[in-house]
Amino acid sequence: MNSSRRAQGIAPFHVMDILARAKALGAQGRDIIHLEVGEPDFPTPEPMLQAAMRAIKGGDVHYTPALGLPELRQAIAAYYRKRYGVEVPFARIAVTPGASGALLLALGALLDAGDEILMADPGYPCNRHFAGFIDAVPVRIPVGPETAFQLTPQLVEQHWTERTKAVLIASPSNPTGTLARDEDIRDIAALCATRGATLIVDEIYHGLVYEGRPQTALSHSEQVVVINGFSKYFHMTGWRLGWLIAPGDLMNDIERLAQNLFLAPPTPAQYAAQAAFSEETQQILEARRQELKARRDYLLPALRELGFGLKLMPAGAFYLYADVSRFTGDSFAFAEQMLEQAGVAITPGIDFGEVAPERYVRFAYTRPLPVLREAVARIRNFLAGRRA
Repeated sequence: MNSSRRAQGIAPFHVMDILARAKALGAQGRDIIHLEVGEPDFPTPEPMLQAAMRAIKGGDVHYTPALGLPELRQAIAAYYRKRYGVEVPFARIAVTPGASGALLLALGALLDAGDEILMADPGYPCNRHFAGFIDAVPVRIPVGPETAFQLTPQLVEQHWTERTKAVLIASPSNPTGTLARDEDIRDIAALCATRGATLIVDEIYHGLVYEGRPQTALSHSEQVVVINGFSKYFHMTGWRLGWLIAPGDLMNDIERLAQNLFLAPPTPAQYAAQAAFSEETQQILEARRQELKARRDYLLPALRELGFGLKLMPAGAFYLYADVSRFTGDSFAFAEQMLEQAGVAITPGIDFGEVAPERYVRFAYTRPLPVLREAVARIRNFLAGRRA
């Protein structure tokens, strides 16, 4: 059977090859340290588990409205009011099956075939794949340490064409963990508004920022689309629940798409998420944020000492995007060798774009500090063996 060109145009996650081999080695009895997958090691907080269980035991597992439970949408609106001082009517909020579902709805509502969307390279691979899936054109703009791996108004201007209909920013970003400057987001939003395009800002890691508190893009404009969700900061990866906030005149289109693509977000997850904003849960999440900060503050200088290139201190998420050109000209082979010889799994840069992927690897500091210390010791021995 011949598959579609659309399907053939979506590249696989190369990290899955690393993960599959890591699991195979683990099944053979090898002790593997997993720093490759972007998933926190913390369980979902207990208050959220209890909320979901109450709903399940009460039999409340039926379909919800396509845009999600009104009570959860109102809770998200209250979260923006409390955290950012921004008033967002709950009618502009859609709860979605994961943040990926939110991005798919946003792109489906905004872009037609042939329309261009500007985005940073390196970046999260699903962003470009989703654009290609709806026959839009992802325009990947090379970025590096000089702009904190983020788009700037100048870069957006340089790559703008008559077909540009959207700009996508991820702040903090995957794989780099860096933030876009508030003033750059403001200026890019203004540029999009004057040219009839839309700025989409992925804020899925916003809760995991370690110095200061960035402002949401909604503070700069009501015409932006914001993507967020419960996976990363709220530790609900497997529950598959996200949200988007969009201009009011886009919500009817988003609702129709949601009805047809998803029908509704997962019901037990929505009840769990309502407890995410309680004081008890927020205290748990804050303690975990501090733990992730401690991991970053240990791992980054430790890797620098070993010779990895890390010019920037990433402000958020739980990633370090390290330059390995001192050691190799092939980051994928380097990651394979580190797994086989040291038992440490990392992600090669090839998954994140076309800008020097052979020079970079991503470390996810999603393991406890003692495990990170063991990983550093193994990497040190691995590198010493390469030099011997």
